[in-house]
Amino acid sequence: MIKITFPDSSIREFAAGTTAMQIAESISQRLAQDVLAAKVNGEVWDLTRPIFADASLQLLKWDDDEGKHAFWHSSAHLMAEALQELYPNVKFGIGPAVENGFYYDVDLGDLTLTDADFAAIEAKMTELAGKKEEIKRADIAKADALTLFGNRGEAYKTELISELEDGHITTYTQGAFTDLCRGPHLPDTSYIKAIKITALAGAYWRGDETRKQLTRIYGITFPRKKQLDEYLVLLEEAKKRDHRKVGKELELFTFSQNVGAGLPLWLPRGTQLRLKLEDFLKRIQKKYGYKQVITPHIGSKQLYVTSGHYEKYGKDSFQPIHTPQEGEEFLLKPMNCPHHCEIFKAFPRSYKDLPLRLAEFGTVYRYEQSGELHGLTRVRGFTQDDAHIFCRPDQLKGEFLKVMDIIFIIFKALNFEKFEAQISLRDPADRQKYIGSDENWEKAEQAIIEACREKGLPARVELGEAAFYGPKLDFMVKDAIGRRWQLGTIQVDYNLPERFELEYTGEDNQKHRPVMIHRAPFGSMERFVAVLIEHTAGKFPLWLTPDQVAILPIGERFNDYAAQIARTLEENDISVIVDDRNEKIGRKIRDNELKRIPYMLIVGEKEMENDEVSVRKQGEGDKGSIKFTTFAAQISQEIDEMLNSWKK
Repeated sequence: MIKITFPDSSIREFAAGTTAMQIAESISQRLAQDVLAAKVNGEVWDLTRPIFADASLQLLKWDDDEGKHAFWHSSAHLMAEALQELYPNVKFGIGPAVENGFYYDVDLGDLTLTDADFAAIEAKMTELAGKKEEIKRADIAKADALTLFGNRGEAYKTELISELEDGHITTYTQGAFTDLCRGPHLPDTSYIKAIKITALAGAYWRGDETRKQLTRIYGITFPRKKQLDEYLVLLEEAKKRDHRKVGKELELFTFSQNVGAGLPLWLPRGTQLRLKLEDFLKRIQKKYGYKQVITPHIGSKQLYVTSGHYEKYGKDSFQPIHTPQEGEEFLLKPMNCPHHCEIFKAFPRSYKDLPLRLAEFGTVYRYEQSGELHGLTRVRGFTQDDAHIFCRPDQLKGEFLKVMDIIFIIFKALNFEKFEAQISLRDPADRQKYIGSDENWEKAEQAIIEACREKGLPARVELGEAAFYGPKLDFMVKDAIGRRWQLGTIQVDYNLPERFELEYTGEDNQKHRPVMIHRAPFGSMERFVAVLIEHTAGKFPLWLTPDQVAILPIGERFNDYAAQIARTLEENDISVIVDDRNEKIGRKIRDNELKRIPYMLIVGEKEMENDEVSVRKQGEGDKGSIKFTTFAAQISQEIDEMLNSWKK
């Protein structure tokens, strides 16, 4: 017999070799119908995999992320099986689950898929799912795996197998389809009831632009058709909110091939929006004792060799810049932190100088693959709201807590009410990916865990998600339509101070190493603005919107009065436009509604005679007439209250 410990700490005994599915069935048939996978001793397993020793067990359902992952991973295999039947010469790359669904990278030779092929793929997947094909896991020797996939001409699979360790290779088979895979998977294909192929894209094999470009096919599936229907409605809403579409409508940003792919150009309105965000954070940072710095857009290659960024990110950076001086090389800045380390080193530091909080809206550059560029969310040049805090070890937790406070202020100000935290730690099985001593890693990880506990912030722990130089706390927000975005990060770093030999003189008159906190509440300004656009559908808070008021004269002879009102509003730091086009007032109202301008002031004969304006509010319609000086005062007060609410 083996002892199984459940999440509520209860313990039950079962025969050795019992599967998680059999355990679920012993509890209730309804539960057995709902479970998709199991977490055994913290590792996600197939429901049909036997358990031979005492273990902790969590049964995973659709509402669990790991349950969805197993469901969508199995769906990727189902799509691959369908593709194999429809296109017998297809060769397979990789097919993982992603946050919303799954994809598979495939080589179709000379064949080109289009949206018109989606229906046939969906139909074949539905047919195969209906056969209730069992999904069988098998351990396989490396030599046998190379033979199996080599005989089928699966060059992409054999390349992956050649890099795997013998004794740790598994395959999964359903029907006539066998795939190299670690799993886990559903017991059979019948769980998959609703299917939608969503998109096509190009993807270089293993992200290498020198390798062949494969076809990436995206899809999503659900246990019930109603869930798919709801998702498709959500998808339509997401299309309306797409930041690329809304950004163009509101004239916020643009791209130019002459400038270069992935290098956004901020238009005047978008620049206003971005500067207001920056000014808001600067105001908060000043209150919390930050000092602004500015660093160059390039740095010596040796700077990033010292920091470790060149080793870890060199392949994702732009190629080195060679100067006329032999052997001299520079890089476009991939990170701001090495520059800030050099600022710390510029002068002798005492324990009395700490914490030193250096902040910069610093632009950095990463050479993202062209197929992965996407609007503002994935670019090659972006600005981080970066700050680095150099502190004594005894100050670490207090500084970490203050950074958490700043992130909470920003989320509240921008109505990101639903968010969750993730503590990202090292992968204990692959410590080669990280720099620094075990002792420093353990101290850094413990500081984050204690800070979350002190704030009462629930946070899930993810192994293997840490930065290469230290653990971090990431914040995931849900937008207005329920999508999850990673925004805001805090990282603890004992390693860069070691690599740069940073020192301060302690109270004991001895030299000590500071601890470093990396902090970016917005993260990338570009990505944050994209998320904000999609969260608000372009209807920004009044304090943030580029054009807060539009004045609409109903005829040409009221243009001077409109200009007089505009000057009064501008004197009160209210951003205003005058729509003095020779158009009917109804057309002007419609056009400015589409621009998501919070307030419209209509002026005509009656308003001019009484020094008034007729007010329309975005989404609420007519609000009546008011003296324009009173309106200016009220709006100024509304904006000030919004901007200063964080101080409360």
